[in-house]
Amino acid sequence: MCELFGINSAEAIGCNKLLQEFFEHGTDNPDGWGIAAFYENSVSLEKEPVSSLESVYLRNRLTEDIVIDKLIAHIRKASKGGIEYKNSHPFIRRDSANRTWTLAHNGTIFESAELDPYVSRQKGQTDSERILYYLIDMVNAAMREAGTDLTEEERFAVVDQVIHTITPENKVNLIIYDGDLFYIHTNHKDTLYGCRKGKTFLVSTKPLKQNRWENIPMNTLQAYRNGELVYTGKTHDNEYIATEKKTQYMYLDYANI
Repeated sequence: MCELFGINSAEAIGCNKLLQEFFEHGTDNPDGWGIAAFYENSVSLEKEPVSSLESVYLRNRLTEDIVIDKLIAHIRKASKGGIEYKNSHPFIRRDSANRTWTLAHNGTIFESAELDPYVSRQKGQTDSERILYYLIDMVNAAMREAGTDLTEEERFAVVDQVIHTITPENKVNLIIYDGDLFYIHTNHKDTLYGCRKGKTFLVSTKPLKQNRWENIPMNTLQAYRNGELVYTGKTHDNEYIATEKKTQYMYLDYANI
């Protein structure tokens, strides 16, 4: 059910081989692909609601050198929302301080009163997009209360609180980038891995062939900058454990039954 891949590095690296291997997983995740590449204060977003294995655009894109220090990639297996561009990850929104936030999600929100109000506001139909809407509203609310832009510690605290709020009964594997901090979180065992190589930190739903991968700590938000861990959140108890009932609900919802 979807896969995530991310790069956070102190130096630009060639990532074509990594991306090619990641996008080969499109067999099991055929409903879309996306890449958000970050260049100083700007983001380049490329995505399609087609399999990464069938995309002529992506095939041609990966023939050109991609040398980057910050990147988020996603392949989608639809569970909520149709196979459309507006439902493809990653998602991007700006807060009231004009900071750009980019989010990719692997998981499902089965129940969340906090996210329900965004169904009528979002552009697509995914629960993943709703997470970003909610996050931006919480960031904006914190800025209004502070009367100024948030420090990085304050931004991290807001994201950590959002994680604690939305994880009960839900699968929430996330990569988020706010132009400064690179946030990662998993609450489902053995579904997110990290790899350190020199000044580079990689994260992936499944270990790739290159390098040595280790499990990302469960139920704990982390934030990286330039390949180094800089913040760790408060560990919560909301581990997601898949059940037959939840799996059936997820795909019945997608089929609109």
